[in-house]
Amino acid sequence: PKGALLVGPPGTGKTLLARAIAGEAGVPFFTISGSDFVEMFVGVGASRVRDMFEQAKKNAPCIVFIDEIDAVGRHRGAGYGGGNDEREQTLNQLLVEMDGFEANEGVIIIAATNRKDVLDPALLRPGRFDRQVTVPNPDIKGREKILGVHARKTPLGPDVDLRIIARGTPGFSGADLANLVNEAALMAARIGRRFVTMDDFEMAKDKVMMGAERRSMVLTQDQKEKTAYHEAGHAIVGLKLPKCDPVYKATIIPRGGALGMVMSLPEIDKLQMFKDELHQRIAMTMAGKAAEIFKYGADSVSSGPVGDIQQASQLARAMVLRYGMSDKVGNVDYAEAHEGYSGNTAGLSVSAHTKELIEQEVKKFIDDGYDIAFKIISENEEEFERLAQGLLEYETLTGEEIKRVMRGEPPHLSDDEDDGSDEGNAPSVTAIPKTKPKTPRGGDGGLEPEPSA
Repeated sequence: PKGALLVGPPGTGKTLLARAIAGEAGVPFFTISGSDFVEMFVGVGASRVRDMFEQAKKNAPCIVFIDEIDAVGRHRGAGYGGGNDEREQTLNQLLVEMDGFEANEGVIIIAATNRKDVLDPALLRPGRFDRQVTVPNPDIKGREKILGVHARKTPLGPDVDLRIIARGTPGFSGADLANLVNEAALMAARIGRRFVTMDDFEMAKDKVMMGAERRSMVLTQDQKEKTAYHEAGHAIVGLKLPKCDPVYKATIIPRGGALGMVMSLPEIDKLQMFKDELHQRIAMTMAGKAAEIFKYGADSVSSGPVGDIQQASQLARAMVLRYGMSDKVGNVDYAEAHEGYSGNTAGLSVSAHTKELIEQEVKKFIDDGYDIAFKIISENEEEFERLAQGLLEYETLTGEEIKRVMRGEPPHLSDDEDDGSDEGNAPSVTAIPKTKPKTPRGGDGGLEPEPSA
């Protein structure tokens, strides 16, 4: 093959793979970024391409790696302005050098991009990039191995099980996992512990997925209570609907830009979505607003559900416009009709009647979800109240603790002797913020276990 294109979402290790090839190949390896070709002076990009290939031919056999090739290899003919002509000249020169009149024997091109959809078709044809290698997010086995690589230099406590961490991080890329291990190490270092425990990984995962805690933010009791009922609504509907992802954690501690949140985690990597599953996900998303209206009445609803409404609208639109899940609108991909000239999203280029139909269906899907959520909350009022009060008292609850609180049981098995015997009970350390600073001190006693590989 003349060339290989590495395609995949950000952070999956495309550039890292190219580095590994450079180490293994045992031939000269030239690397350049797509944006290095783009210059303010006309003709510079094309001359850089010529120089690069000249250099490569002198050193053949060799490998040339172009990172983020979408900076220079976009579709020709889209867009305004003269700046585009310069980029097109650069791309034309690249096409000629890769497979033009003159042969470039012994020069293999490897390129990386996370936007294959914007690349020019002439660049993707056999003879230029023969192989297109997809570098996806890792599966559970891949995540475990990646965690093992990053945790090699980090002393781990005896309770750390990388397989459990891998199972609890579906959808994480390699870069996310590296960040997770680093955050966990920082958590341990902040309290002066010389090794990383499972609790550190739990807290690091929460920080990566939900944002950093903002404990300094002062909330009135009324705001706290409204947040607790809002989040209790999400959690109870998520637990009652069978096709929703299992509820992983609920918190009313402000994190990132939110005053509280409920996190759901799929048990396995999701490869496709189904209509009933999406309907239930919309219901869970709208449950926060339903809970506020059920508890305080329609006139006292807050602006809190703004993110939920956005999310539900996005899901409903995708169902109608892209997935063909609306019987009235039918199996037509109207999402494409959004694309305007030069990739700008214009208004929907469909008839007024169809546009109205689409809006009606999107609204219907959201309203149906809201009705389901409201019905579940009103039918399970007692559990809903218990959960909201539990969140007010404990601030953060894990999935299992939420179920116990809803049954009217204490969230932790060792709830009575909260002060002393909390070590080793992983969920409660994370769940009760008040106990966080105490645990590490009591738990390690100055001793450190043998670092495990």
